[in-house]
Amino acid sequence: MSVPPRITAPAGAASPRDLLAAQERRRLAREALPRIRASATGWRNAIGVLMAGLVGFGLVKGRTDVGQLEQTWAAVVGGLLLAGLVSGAWGAYLLNRAAHGPLASVPAGSHATRSAIEHRETVEALSAMRRGIVLSLGCAILLVLAVGATWYGPAAKEPALELTSPGTGSVCGAVTRVARGTIWLTSGDTTVEIPLADVTRLRTVEACP
Repeated sequence: MSVPPRITAPAGAASPRDLLAAQERRRLAREALPRIRASATGWRNAIGVLMAGLVGFGLVKGRTDVGQLEQTWAAVVGGLLLAGLVSGAWGAYLLNRAAHGPLASVPAGSHATRSAIEHRETVEALSAMRRGIVLSLGCAILLVLAVGATWYGPAAKEPALELTSPGTGSVCGAVTRVARGTIWLTSGDTTVEIPLADVTRLRTVEACP
């Protein structure tokens, strides 16, 4: 047995306060998308300046060649740089998507109202902006970590020392010991003992000739 629909008394007339509240909600909904677009543009420009400062102006620098790092650390630096590149590219796309809209048009047969389309785009733009900010800042963090690894990572080869003294001439090798005013340099299977008082020239080199 079906239940007949109930007919209730009509609601009372809207008060001026209700009308003002409805107008305010309509205004906020109409202005939400332009505000998000402007905010996304500001974030995109700010992060662009940050990345330009990190990369273009050399605010952070490490070794110029990751081949100077120990093999495992070189692989870690390469992974961080690759992750930073992917994160930065995807973050830049999302920020541009939030600032300018999707790379797609509304289907011609869509029956959605203008307000419904703008509301959906507002929600999607806000989500894209938030994710774009996180990914772009993550790119900056990954870049700093990669540069830090090139600073503090172990070298593939220990730096060598080149000494010149009257008794030995020019000698190059890795320092194996320093004690009682004497330094021991090892090159291959040969170890040379040199008094520091006799050293007339001393410099560090990446590798012995």
